[in-house]
Parts: sequence; C-alpha cells; structure tokens
Amino acid sequence: MLLIQYLDRGRLPCVGLLSEDGEQCRPVLGAASCYDLAWAAIAAGRDLAAELSTRRLGEPVAFAELAQARSLLPPLTHADAAHCHVTGTGLTHLGSAATRDQMHQAQAEADGKAPTDSMKMFQWGVAGGKHSPGRPGTQPEWFYKGDGGIVVAPGQPLPSPDFALDHGEEPELVGLYLIGPDRRPYRLGFAVGNEFSDHVTERQNYLYLAHSKLRPCAIGPALRVGPLPADLTGESRIERGGKVLWQRTFLTGEANMCHSIANLEYHHFKYAQFLRPGDVHLHFFGTATLSFADGVHVESGDTFELRLPGFGPALRNTVALAPTHFSIEAVVSL
Repeated sequence: MLLIQYLDRGRLPCVGLLSEDGEQCRPVLGAASCYDLAWAAIAAGRDLAAELSTRRLGEPVAFAELAQARSLLPPLTHADAAHCHVTGTGLTHLGSAATRDQMHQAQAEADGKAPTDSMKMFQWGVAGGKHSPGRPGTQPEWFYKGDGGIVVAPGQPLPSPDFALDHGEEPELVGLYLIGPDRRPYRLGFAVGNEFSDHVTERQNYLYLAHSKLRPCAIGPALRVGPLPADLTGESRIERGGKVLWQRTFLTGEANMCHSIANLEYHHFKYAQFLRPGDVHLHFFGTATLSFADGVHVESGDTFELRLPGFGPALRNTVALAPTHFSIEAVVSL
C-alpha cells in the first residue's frame, strides 16, 4: 500500500492512495495528512492499513498531473517543522565502509593508524549489528540533519548552500515515525530518500561529518505501508542537460545491511528526548552507493533520480545553489 501527500487544485493538502503501478491516486476523503491518519489509527488501536479501510476514497487523479503541477508534498510532515526530527545512521550497509574508508585512509596512513575509525565502526556493525531477541546489537554511527524545514518535496529544487564543497546524493531507505501519546514510536512505513551530503567537507576530517550532514534532503513521493522486503535493488541516476551523467544500482533492505532495522530504531529511540508525544521522526538508514566514489562532481542544475521498485514513482530533484545571507558580523549582542 502506497500513500502520498499533495495539494489539490484548490491548493489544499490531501492524502492519496496510489495504484500499484503508481499512475493514479485516489484521495482519502476527510484526511488532510498522513499525520492525521496515523494519529487516528493510534487512537483507535489499529494499524494504518486498518484505519485506511474505514475511509472512503474519491475519484482517481493522475499522478503525472500532480507531478507536473509540482503539487507533491513529502509523505509525512508536521504542521510545526520544529517537531519533525531528521536524523540518520551511517556505515550500516555491507560495502558501505569502502567509500568512507577511502576518504580517510590517506590521513590515517599519515598518522600511522590502520584501520581507520570508520572501518573499525563498520567491522563492529558486521560483528554485532543484528539484534537478538530482547537484546540490542552494536550501536551504529548516528547523525542529525535538521528539522522538518530541511525536507524538500519531490520535484522541487534541492538547495545546496553556496559554502558547500560538494552536492552529493545518497540513496537511502527512510523510516517514518510518529510518537504516540504513550511515548512510543509508531512506524508508519518506509520511503525512498535522498540524504544529500557534502562528501568533500567530510573527507577533510571525519570530525567534520556533523557539518557535512547539515544539508537539505528529499523524501518520497510515496510512503510504503507494511513490512519491508529483505532484499531491495534500486537505481540512482544523475542527469545533466537532459542526458544521463551517471547511474548505478543500489542495494538496501536487511539482507544487504550489517545492522537490523530494529537495532537502528532502538539506538535512536532509546533517547528520552526523541519520545515526545506528537513528534515526527524521519530517519535515514544509510547507503553503500555514491556517485562521489566514482569521481563525479555534481553541479547546480543536475537532477537526481532515485527509483526503488515497490516504493512508487521515482524521487526526482534538481540541485540549486542557495545563497547564504548570514555574515561573520551578523550576530547581535544584547
């Protein structure tokens, strides 16, 4: 089951149930957001699919029409962006350490250290990243990206600050969560996301990882409700001037990961500040495929396309440089 959020012809927010081929959606009548649907499901003590079965559907709308009109929204939002947390975990996929290790190997060799800290953390994940019943596995790398204000809708420009040294895509699975009134996280489902990072900044020193992640991201278009397949193969593509500049398949799902999803969820939600009732969490689960690893330098005007079968239409966004208006003298003393 696939859900999208969009603006109707009156520019009012709606929820749509996508057809299996992703070509049409039927509006869920009386539902202005996936947030509202999920909150109603929690209150009724049922899952999201069961809640949807109680709702009436409107007349079909062509997905292509919504995309062309740039009416698509991210699949899960909060009315107050400050109550949406965008976070992620890295070094979670088999093979994900290769690029990271390559970034930092030269400095490690200069310091006389081997293996790198990135490789050590990856090896810890391989050895113990799968949880056992009642017992969490190894803690993963974790990072913060921002609040809901950084989440870009499908089809909209993906802004990169003018101080960025790189504008690199990261095709990933994203977990979408709502914290219930009982302070428990409820997973609505999964979506495709472009985590978007500055790999050149990160390569300078792994302690710059936090800086490199403070960038916008894109998620959607669809929210997949239900269990996650273990083995998933998608395609990541960059277009420049209407031609394909680079493309590669990417593997995800637990069969291609050294951490279990439950383990990654535990190590995020174990912190009390992430269990505030009503908050939304969008959590990126990591990748093993980057154009940066193949020497690609993304430019303003390049378009990213991420496609994952079973997750609806492709996620497309075009990079646009965003001027930074903050200056060194901008802080005001009171």
